[in-house]
Amino acid sequence: MARRRYPVTSTSRSVPAASPSASALTPVFVRLKLSLLRNGLRQSGGRRAAYITSAVLVLLFAALQLIGLIALRGNAHAGTVAVLVVALMAIGWTVMPLFFPSGDETLDPTRLVMLPLRPRPLVGALLVASLVGIGPLFTLCLVLGAAITSAHGTGAALVAVVAVPLALLVCLALARAVAAANTRLLTSRKGRDLAVLSGLVIAVGMQFVNFGAQRLGDSGGLSALAPVAHVVRWLPPASAIGAVDSAGEGAYGRAIAQLLLSIGALGLLLYAWQRSLVKLMTTPDGSTLAASDASRKESTGKGLTALLPEGRTGTVMLRTLRYAWRDPKTKAAWVTSLAVGLIVPVFNALQGNGTVYFACFATGMLGVQMYNQFGQDTSAFWMVLQTISSTRDAYLELRARALALLLVTLPYTLLVAAVTAGMLGDWAKLPEVIGLALSLLGAMLATGSVASATLAYSIPQDSRKNVAPGQGGIAALSIFGGMLSGAVLCAPMIALAIWLHVSGSHASLWLLLPLGAVYGALLCWAGLKVAAPRTAARLPEILSAVSSG
Repeated sequence: MARRRYPVTSTSRSVPAASPSASALTPVFVRLKLSLLRNGLRQSGGRRAAYITSAVLVLLFAALQLIGLIALRGNAHAGTVAVLVVALMAIGWTVMPLFFPSGDETLDPTRLVMLPLRPRPLVGALLVASLVGIGPLFTLCLVLGAAITSAHGTGAALVAVVAVPLALLVCLALARAVAAANTRLLTSRKGRDLAVLSGLVIAVGMQFVNFGAQRLGDSGGLSALAPVAHVVRWLPPASAIGAVDSAGEGAYGRAIAQLLLSIGALGLLLYAWQRSLVKLMTTPDGSTLAASDASRKESTGKGLTALLPEGRTGTVMLRTLRYAWRDPKTKAAWVTSLAVGLIVPVFNALQGNGTVYFACFATGMLGVQMYNQFGQDTSAFWMVLQTISSTRDAYLELRARALALLLVTLPYTLLVAAVTAGMLGDWAKLPEVIGLALSLLGAMLATGSVASATLAYSIPQDSRKNVAPGQGGIAALSIFGGMLSGAVLCAPMIALAIWLHVSGSHASLWLLLPLGAVYGALLCWAGLKVAAPRTAARLPEILSAVSSG
């Protein structure tokens, strides 16, 4: 008897749906990018006006940069400027997704995990969609200008036809690969912390640019950048523009090698991007129960917790350090102090007008973090309040917070002092500088403890302001008054240092190190003793002050 054959249907056998190819996905994602842009502009007239204004300004700046680069054509240092411009653009594309993750919704591939899409065609479609926007157009103008100013001869022009789109694609792939690798971070609270810190990074970066410009002026102009450009021209995507310059010089073998470097970098970035997409689409994130249980087990009894003392002191220290790591505004204050405290002495040393005593500036920047200790708790201070029932409890609370600050400030002070002394070659002054810095730190911990108890103020969590409305005077009095009091408390150590220098007793200057350490510890202890009863007596007033924002 012949066996009857039945057609295979979806009810008799499960057939996986075919995944769309890159050619089919690309127009869809381009339309998606345009729709997101259009719908965003429709939200309000103010947003539309701001976008149009910014677009006009960016395009005007891009046009001026293009004209400026073309005007450099024929200059002896045109190739140097060209490769460095492209390298700076690549750095910008690398860091922008980290600090502005919400600028482009298509940067978050987790929005697509429920769709039947495979990573390989998705990479191609997203890469083409990335070409839509003001940023790619701005980058194209700069890369085109760099290629034009470097191209000399027919061979260089032909290489430029390949180098310009290649450099642009490497920049876009670099941004996408970085964004995909950090998607979990960028969509979490830590990603929002990066946005808070972006202003600091830009400010610090401007200091480096300013310093570099000053060094260029002192060293004879663009010729000082030639050694850097010789290295950068072999780093993608600047190597693509370097290939144009090499072809113009007739070094076609070198040009091919530089082009191959950029092509290889593009391939590696696309591969890394694809691997990140596979991981995002197939592995759970930290919000799942299993992941959270695993992280909880890993954090129990390990890491910093195991190093801290037991009891109330260790608990308060851990809480204070977690605030500094997790709370965006507290973290921004800490990172600002750490960065500026190092930049000022180091930059002054590099400029030749620095002194080892600038290391005390770093100590002062971190010492300010002791002020308004209870303000960083905001309304959660009521939980701390429940644990303080006596002056002894208040003393232990303040002492633990000071110890948490010392855990970072002490090694940081030693590091900055050693780096500054090494850069200036003035190791003889290192002991006295450390002694003065330790006495200053003790004074600021003492005055900060008293100011936290008597001049507490609120730090709003839902705005960019660091002081609640109506409390600006209290904040200024707390910080500047405390810093002035700290300087007065350090006067004996400063007077001793001056007397030893004036009297010619240079061999005894090392005594400032142990004396400064003991004097600073005594100041800190005395400040805690003074602040503890005031804290215990003013708990309701402190809670009202820190919760008013």
